[in-house]
Amino acid sequence: MQRWPHMIPLAIITLILLALVASYAAYARDMQTIRARLAATSILIPGPSGPVEYTTGGSGTAVLALHGAGGGFDQGALFATTFVGDDFHWIAPSRFGYLRSPLPDDASTAAQADAFAALLDGLGIERVAIIAISGGVPPALQFAARYPDRTSALVLLSSAPHTPYTTEQQGLPIPAWLYQALFSSNFPYWALSKTARPALEGIFDVTPELRSGMSEEERVFLAGMVDLFQPVTQRLDGVRNEGAAIDPAAQYDLGAITAPTLIIHSRDDGLNPFEIAQGLAREIAGAELVPLESGGHLMLGHHDDVRARVSGFLTAHTGGA
Repeated sequence: MQRWPHMIPLAIITLILLALVASYAAYARDMQTIRARLAATSILIPGPSGPVEYTTGGSGTAVLALHGAGGGFDQGALFATTFVGDDFHWIAPSRFGYLRSPLPDDASTAAQADAFAALLDGLGIERVAIIAISGGVPPALQFAARYPDRTSALVLLSSAPHTPYTTEQQGLPIPAWLYQALFSSNFPYWALSKTARPALEGIFDVTPELRSGMSEEERVFLAGMVDLFQPVTQRLDGVRNEGAAIDPAAQYDLGAITAPTLIIHSRDDGLNPFEIAQGLAREIAGAELVPLESGGHLMLGHHDDVRARVSGFLTAHTGGA
Protein backbone atom coordinates (compact mmCIF):
# COMPACT_ATOMS: atom_id res chain seq x y z
CA MET A 1 0.00 0.00 0.00
CA GLN A 2 2.94 2.35 0.62
CA ARG A 3 3.89 2.46 -3.07
CA TRP A 4 0.69 4.19 -4.29
CA PRO A 5 1.71 7.71 -3.14
CA HIS A 6 4.96 7.32 -5.07
CA MET A 7 3.08 6.39 -8.25
CA ILE A 8 0.86 9.50 -8.26
CA PRO A 9 3.56 11.87 -9.64
CA LEU A 10 4.34 9.33 -12.38
CA ALA A 11 0.67 9.15 -13.32
CA ILE A 12 0.44 12.95 -13.46
CA ILE A 13 3.52 13.15 -15.67
CA THR A 14 2.08 10.47 -17.95
CA LEU A 15 -1.20 12.35 -18.30
CA ILE A 16 0.66 15.58 -19.08
CA LEU A 17 2.73 13.84 -21.75
CA LEU A 18 -0.38 12.31 -23.31
CA ALA A 19 -2.06 15.72 -23.36
CA LEU A 20 1.00 17.26 -25.03
CA VAL A 21 1.10 14.53 -27.66
CA ALA A 22 -2.61 14.97 -28.37
CA SER A 23 -2.20 18.76 -28.59
CA TYR A 24 0.70 18.51 -30.98
CA ALA A 25 -1.19 16.04 -33.14
CA ALA A 26 -4.12 18.47 -33.33
CA TYR A 27 -1.72 21.32 -34.13
CA ALA A 28 -0.07 19.32 -36.93
CA ARG A 29 -3.48 18.44 -38.43
CA ASP A 30 -4.61 22.07 -38.32
CA MET A 31 -1.44 23.34 -39.97
CA GLN A 32 -1.76 20.74 -42.72
CA THR A 33 -5.38 21.78 -43.32
CA ILE A 34 -4.52 25.48 -43.38
CA ARG A 35 -1.63 25.01 -45.80
CA ALA A 36 -3.79 22.89 -48.09
CA ARG A 37 -6.51 25.57 -48.08
CA LEU A 38 -4.02 28.33 -48.88
CA ALA A 39 -2.50 26.37 -51.77
CA ALA A 40 -5.93 25.52 -53.19
CA THR A 41 -7.40 29.02 -53.07
CA SER A 42 -4.65 31.21 -54.52
CA ILE A 43 -2.91 31.62 -57.86
CA LEU A 44 0.67 32.65 -58.67
CA ILE A 45 1.42 34.96 -61.57
CA PRO A 46 4.98 35.89 -62.61
CA GLY A 47 6.13 39.48 -62.31
CA PRO A 48 9.30 41.56 -62.69
CA SER A 49 10.01 41.47 -58.94
CA GLY A 50 8.98 37.83 -58.52
CA PRO A 51 5.72 35.90 -58.48
CA VAL A 52 2.63 37.55 -57.03
CA GLU A 53 0.03 35.48 -55.21
CA TYR A 54 -3.62 36.46 -55.51
CA THR A 55 -7.21 35.32 -55.43
CA THR A 56 -10.37 36.78 -56.91
CA GLY A 57 -14.09 36.89 -56.35
CA GLY A 58 -17.29 38.62 -57.39
CA SER A 59 -18.04 40.05 -60.83
CA GLY A 60 -18.28 43.47 -62.40
CA THR A 61 -15.96 46.47 -62.12
CA ALA A 62 -12.43 45.55 -60.98
CA VAL A 63 -11.41 46.40 -57.40
CA LEU A 64 -7.92 45.75 -56.00
CA ALA A 65 -8.21 44.74 -52.31
CA LEU A 66 -5.02 45.29 -50.28
CA HIS A 67 -4.64 43.58 -46.92
CA GLY A 68 -3.16 44.89 -43.69
CA ALA A 69 -0.18 43.83 -41.59
CA GLY A 70 -0.03 40.14 -40.74
CA GLY A 71 -2.37 39.27 -43.58
CA GLY A 72 -2.12 37.87 -47.07
CA PHE A 73 -4.48 37.26 -49.98
CA ASP A 74 -6.86 35.47 -47.60
CA GLN A 75 -7.19 38.50 -45.32
CA GLY A 76 -7.65 40.70 -48.38
CA ALA A 77 -10.43 38.40 -49.53
CA LEU A 78 -12.09 38.66 -46.11
CA PHE A 79 -12.09 42.45 -46.30
CA ALA A 80 -13.31 42.39 -49.88
CA THR A 81 -16.25 40.11 -49.13
CA THR A 82 -17.07 42.15 -46.01
CA PHE A 83 -16.91 45.66 -47.45
CA VAL A 84 -17.09 45.26 -51.25
CA GLY A 85 -19.26 42.19 -51.82
CA ASP A 86 -19.93 40.18 -54.94
CA ASP A 87 -21.17 43.04 -57.13
CA PHE A 88 -17.58 43.97 -57.96
CA HIS A 89 -14.77 41.82 -59.34
CA TRP A 90 -12.22 42.05 -56.55
CA ILE A 91 -8.60 40.94 -56.79
CA ALA A 92 -6.82 40.29 -53.48
CA PRO A 93 -3.01 39.85 -53.73
CA SER A 94 -0.53 38.90 -51.05
CA ARG A 95 1.83 41.84 -50.50
CA PHE A 96 5.62 41.42 -50.44
CA GLY A 97 6.75 38.84 -47.89
CA TYR A 98 3.31 37.38 -47.22
CA LEU A 99 2.56 33.72 -47.93
CA ARG A 100 3.74 32.90 -51.49
CA SER A 101 4.62 36.46 -52.57
CA PRO A 102 8.38 36.60 -51.88
CA LEU A 103 10.24 39.57 -50.46
CA PRO A 104 12.35 41.09 -53.30
CA ASP A 105 15.54 43.09 -52.92
CA ASP A 106 13.55 46.28 -53.44
CA ALA A 107 10.57 45.81 -51.13
CA SER A 108 9.60 49.48 -50.95
CA THR A 109 5.98 50.55 -51.15
CA ALA A 110 6.73 52.12 -54.56
CA ALA A 111 8.06 48.78 -55.82
CA GLN A 112 4.99 47.10 -54.37
CA ALA A 113 2.78 49.47 -56.38
CA ASP A 114 4.70 48.57 -59.52
CA ALA A 115 4.21 44.89 -58.73
CA PHE A 116 0.45 45.48 -58.49
CA ALA A 117 0.53 47.20 -61.89
CA ALA A 118 2.34 44.18 -63.34
CA LEU A 119 -0.26 41.87 -61.76
CA LEU A 120 -3.06 43.83 -63.41
CA ASP A 121 -1.18 43.71 -66.73
CA GLY A 122 -0.98 39.94 -66.41
CA LEU A 123 -4.71 39.77 -65.74
CA GLY A 124 -5.53 42.07 -68.64
CA ILE A 125 -7.02 44.74 -66.37
CA GLU A 126 -6.28 48.33 -67.35
CA ARG A 127 -8.14 50.30 -64.66
CA VAL A 128 -9.19 49.50 -61.09
CA ALA A 129 -10.67 50.93 -57.96
CA ILE A 130 -8.63 50.23 -54.83
CA ILE A 131 -9.77 49.40 -51.32
CA ALA A 132 -6.97 49.20 -48.76
CA ILE A 133 -6.96 48.52 -45.03
CA SER A 134 -4.29 49.61 -42.56
CA GLY A 135 -0.86 48.45 -43.82
CA GLY A 136 -2.28 48.13 -47.33
CA VAL A 137 -2.85 51.89 -47.49
CA PRO A 138 0.77 53.08 -48.11
CA PRO A 139 1.23 50.95 -51.27
CA ALA A 140 -2.29 51.96 -52.35
CA LEU A 141 -1.23 55.61 -52.10
CA GLN A 142 1.84 54.85 -54.18
CA PHE A 143 -0.22 53.11 -56.84
CA ALA A 144 -2.76 55.94 -57.07
CA ALA A 145 0.06 58.51 -57.35
CA ARG A 146 2.19 56.54 -59.81
CA TYR A 147 -0.70 55.28 -61.95
CA PRO A 148 -3.41 57.95 -61.80
CA ASP A 149 -4.85 56.93 -65.18
CA ARG A 150 -5.30 53.36 -63.93
CA THR A 151 -7.00 54.29 -60.63
CA SER A 152 -10.75 54.92 -60.85
CA ALA A 153 -11.41 55.31 -57.12
CA LEU A 154 -9.57 54.95 -53.80
CA VAL A 155 -11.01 53.72 -50.49
CA LEU A 156 -8.74 53.90 -47.43
CA LEU A 157 -9.76 52.19 -44.19
CA SER A 158 -7.93 52.56 -40.84
CA SER A 159 -4.88 53.94 -42.65
CA ALA A 160 -1.43 52.95 -41.41
CA PRO A 161 1.42 55.48 -41.12
CA HIS A 162 3.48 56.42 -44.16
CA THR A 163 6.49 58.69 -44.51
CA PRO A 164 7.00 61.21 -42.85
CA TYR A 165 5.24 59.50 -39.93
CA THR A 166 7.41 57.39 -37.60
CA THR A 167 6.96 54.30 -35.48
CA GLU A 168 6.56 56.54 -32.43
CA GLN A 169 3.27 57.75 -33.90
CA GLN A 170 1.86 54.25 -34.09
CA GLY A 171 0.23 52.89 -30.96
CA LEU A 172 0.55 49.15 -30.43
CA PRO A 173 -1.74 47.16 -28.11
CA ILE A 174 1.12 44.80 -27.25
CA PRO A 175 4.92 45.38 -27.23
CA ALA A 176 6.85 44.85 -30.48
CA TRP A 177 8.89 42.06 -28.90
CA LEU A 178 5.70 40.13 -28.21
CA TYR A 179 4.70 40.40 -31.88
CA GLN A 180 8.07 38.88 -32.78
CA ALA A 181 7.61 36.09 -30.23
CA LEU A 182 4.13 35.24 -31.51
CA PHE A 183 5.32 35.14 -35.12
CA SER A 184 8.56 33.26 -34.52
CA SER A 185 6.81 29.88 -34.43
CA ASN A 186 3.40 28.62 -35.48
CA PHE A 187 2.66 26.70 -32.29
CA PRO A 188 2.31 29.57 -29.73
CA TYR A 189 -0.21 31.46 -31.86
CA TRP A 190 -2.12 28.26 -32.64
CA ALA A 191 -2.25 27.33 -28.94
CA LEU A 192 -3.51 30.79 -27.98
CA SER A 193 -6.15 30.62 -30.71
CA LYS A 194 -7.50 27.49 -29.02
CA THR A 195 -7.20 28.54 -25.39
CA ALA A 196 -7.15 32.34 -25.16
CA ARG A 197 -8.77 33.92 -28.21
CA PRO A 198 -9.74 37.14 -26.41
CA ALA A 199 -6.04 37.74 -25.76
CA LEU A 200 -5.29 37.43 -29.48
CA GLU A 201 -8.19 39.72 -30.33
CA GLY A 202 -6.29 42.45 -28.48
CA ILE A 203 -3.75 42.42 -31.31
CA PHE A 204 -6.52 43.80 -33.49
CA ASP A 205 -7.42 46.58 -31.04
CA VAL A 206 -10.56 44.77 -29.84
CA THR A 207 -11.61 45.86 -26.35
CA PRO A 208 -14.21 44.18 -24.13
CA GLU A 209 -16.57 47.08 -24.86
CA LEU A 210 -16.26 46.64 -28.62
CA ARG A 211 -16.62 42.88 -28.29
CA SER A 212 -19.87 43.21 -26.36
CA GLY A 213 -21.39 45.44 -29.05
CA MET A 214 -20.51 43.37 -32.10
CA SER A 215 -23.15 41.99 -34.44
CA GLU A 216 -23.12 38.28 -35.23
CA GLU A 217 -21.69 39.06 -38.65
CA GLU A 218 -18.89 41.04 -37.04
CA ARG A 219 -18.16 38.15 -34.66
CA VAL A 220 -17.66 35.88 -37.66
CA PHE A 221 -15.45 38.52 -39.26
CA LEU A 222 -13.29 38.85 -36.14
CA ALA A 223 -12.95 35.07 -35.85
CA GLY A 224 -11.74 35.05 -39.44
CA MET A 225 -9.20 37.77 -38.71
CA VAL A 226 -7.75 35.76 -35.83
CA ASP A 227 -7.67 32.51 -37.79
CA LEU A 228 -6.25 34.03 -40.98
CA PHE A 229 -3.01 35.02 -39.26
CA GLN A 230 -2.04 31.36 -39.47
CA PRO A 231 0.48 30.03 -40.28
CA VAL A 232 2.25 33.03 -38.79
CA THR A 233 5.74 32.03 -39.93
CA GLN A 234 4.68 32.34 -43.59
CA ARG A 235 3.75 35.98 -42.91
CA LEU A 236 6.76 37.00 -40.83
CA ASP A 237 8.81 38.46 -43.72
CA GLY A 238 5.87 40.68 -44.61
CA VAL A 239 5.41 41.83 -41.02
CA ARG A 240 9.08 42.73 -40.79
CA ASN A 241 8.77 44.70 -44.02
CA GLU A 242 5.89 46.89 -42.80
CA GLY A 243 8.52 49.45 -41.81
CA ALA A 244 9.09 50.16 -45.52
CA ALA A 245 5.99 52.36 -45.37
CA ILE A 246 7.76 54.84 -43.11
CA ASP A 247 11.24 54.56 -44.61
CA PRO A 248 12.65 58.14 -44.54
CA ALA A 249 13.79 57.62 -48.14
CA ALA A 250 10.25 56.87 -49.31
CA GLN A 251 8.30 59.64 -51.00
CA TYR A 252 4.54 59.87 -51.30
CA ASP A 253 3.33 62.36 -53.89
CA LEU A 254 -0.20 62.69 -52.56
CA GLY A 255 -0.75 65.72 -54.74
CA ALA A 256 -0.51 63.45 -57.79
CA ILE A 257 -3.56 61.43 -56.69
CA THR A 258 -6.52 62.40 -58.84
CA ALA A 259 -8.88 59.50 -58.12
CA PRO A 260 -11.99 60.18 -56.01
CA THR A 261 -10.97 59.16 -52.48
CA LEU A 262 -13.01 57.95 -49.52
CA ILE A 263 -11.27 57.78 -46.12
CA ILE A 264 -12.93 55.98 -43.18
CA HIS A 265 -11.24 55.88 -39.78
CA SER A 266 -12.33 55.43 -36.16
CA ARG A 267 -11.40 58.22 -33.78
CA ASP A 268 -10.56 55.59 -31.15
CA ASP A 269 -8.33 53.47 -33.43
CA GLY A 270 -5.68 52.15 -31.03
CA LEU A 271 -3.28 51.06 -33.77
CA ASN A 272 -3.27 53.87 -36.33
CA PRO A 273 -4.01 57.35 -34.96
CA PHE A 274 -6.96 59.26 -36.41
CA GLU A 275 -4.60 62.10 -37.32
CA ILE A 276 -3.29 59.95 -40.20
CA ALA A 277 -6.73 60.02 -41.80
CA GLN A 278 -6.99 63.75 -41.20
CA GLY A 279 -3.65 64.31 -42.89
CA LEU A 280 -4.67 62.26 -45.93
CA ALA A 281 -7.93 64.18 -46.20
CA ARG A 282 -5.99 67.46 -46.24
CA GLU A 283 -3.41 66.37 -48.79
CA ILE A 284 -5.49 64.40 -51.30
CA ALA A 285 -7.53 66.80 -53.38
CA GLY A 286 -11.28 66.36 -52.92
CA ALA A 287 -10.94 63.46 -50.47
CA GLU A 288 -13.98 62.66 -48.33
CA LEU A 289 -13.28 61.79 -44.68
CA VAL A 290 -15.85 59.77 -42.75
CA PRO A 291 -14.91 59.70 -39.04
CA LEU A 292 -16.35 56.97 -36.85
CA GLU A 293 -16.80 57.96 -33.22
CA SER A 294 -16.01 54.41 -32.07
CA GLY A 295 -15.18 51.00 -33.50
CA GLY A 296 -11.45 50.72 -32.98
CA HIS A 297 -9.10 49.58 -35.72
CA LEU A 298 -11.59 47.13 -37.23
CA MET A 299 -14.49 49.62 -37.16
CA LEU A 300 -16.58 47.17 -35.14
CA GLY A 301 -20.19 48.14 -34.66
CA HIS A 302 -20.17 50.01 -37.98
CA HIS A 303 -19.69 47.33 -40.63
CA ASP A 304 -23.14 47.76 -42.16
CA ASP A 305 -22.63 51.50 -42.53
CA VAL A 306 -19.07 51.14 -43.84
CA ARG A 307 -20.19 48.55 -46.40
CA ALA A 308 -23.03 50.80 -47.59
CA ARG A 309 -20.72 53.82 -47.89
CA VAL A 310 -18.04 51.85 -49.74
CA SER A 311 -20.53 50.26 -52.13
CA GLY A 312 -22.24 53.57 -52.85
CA PHE A 313 -18.90 55.32 -53.38
CA LEU A 314 -17.56 52.66 -55.74
CA THR A 315 -20.81 52.55 -57.68
CA ALA A 316 -20.88 56.33 -58.06
CA HIS A 317 -17.28 56.60 -59.25
CA THR A 318 -16.76 53.40 -61.25
CA GLY A 319 -20.20 52.68 -62.67
CA GLY A 320 -20.12 49.28 -60.95
CA ALA A 321 -22.86 47.33 -59.16
